[in-house]
Amino acid sequence: MTANGPAGRETDRLEELKRKVHDEAYIAGAILRIAQVMSAEIMDGYGAINGGRQQGFQKTFRTQGS
Repeated sequence: MTANGPAGRETDRLEELKRKVHDEAYIAGAILRIAQVMSAEIMDGYGAINGGRQQGFQKTFRTQGS
């Protein structure tokens, strides 16, 4: 299927995605990517260093108490 113009490209991309959602390897990879991004955002949000949430809390507590 080939179509011209921006609308045609979107239609092609949509058809490709419809095929991919039935591919177990694609879905597993997508879930892994989502989990990695969310984990990184959570760690950044807590200010954790090397996976330790308490380290970020202790650093904040020390700067406030000084």
